Amino acid sequence: MGYRVQEIFPTLQGEGAQAGRSAVFLRFAGCNLWDGNPLSRENAACRFCDTDFVSLSGAFAGEYADASGLAEVVWSLWTGSGGTPYVVCTGGEPLLQLDVQLRAALRARGFEIAVETNGTGEAPEGIDWICVSPKTGTRWVQKSGDEIKVVWPQEFDLEVLETLPFRHRFLQPKDDPDPETKARNRVATIEACRRRPAWRLSFQTHKELGIP
Repeated sequence: MGYRVQEIFPTLQGEGAQAGRSAVFLRFAGCNLWDGNPLSRENAACRFCDTDFVSLSGAFAGEYADASGLAEVVWSLWTGSGGTPYVVCTGGEPLLQLDVQLRAALRARGFEIAVETNGTGEAPEGIDWICVSPKTGTRWVQKSGDEIKVVWPQEFDLEVLETLPFRHRFLQPKDDPDPETKARNRVATIEACRRRPAWRLSFQTHKELGIP
């Protein structure tokens, strides 16, 4: 199969348990929680999404015909020396495109493979780090993994989510263009972590630091 990619770039992971780790981000285009109209992102099931997964306008964006060619571009952007090469497959929804051929091609180049998914599909074998970020009102089925990251506030029962087999649990303040709303979301998230100490606070540190 071919692959539609919005962007590929080297950076530091900015969120969750792997925050601060050198990585190449492979962002796939397309999401199953969006109605497909590029002029109406407000119709997305998660309207607070802050990511462009539509335009194919980022670095190294485009349609890739085969897994080996795409994996070679990812490898060319790994600038680390020492340690394990690390690729974060994100989106949109990466599990729509992260097939067995691409996983094998990335593995052949030595990559540890992470995925950031909305959890509406089951994660396949061959993924080293599974981060699930569920969205209210969707039917999510991937209810286990390395970390669950809930953008907050949403209408989830945190006590129920605590029973699911995840190694790490994070609440992350919902971003918003309105400064007052953004500030309220931060306060609400901090208070939720205080009330439910099974959860840890996650910030989008890459935004604070001004890196992609």
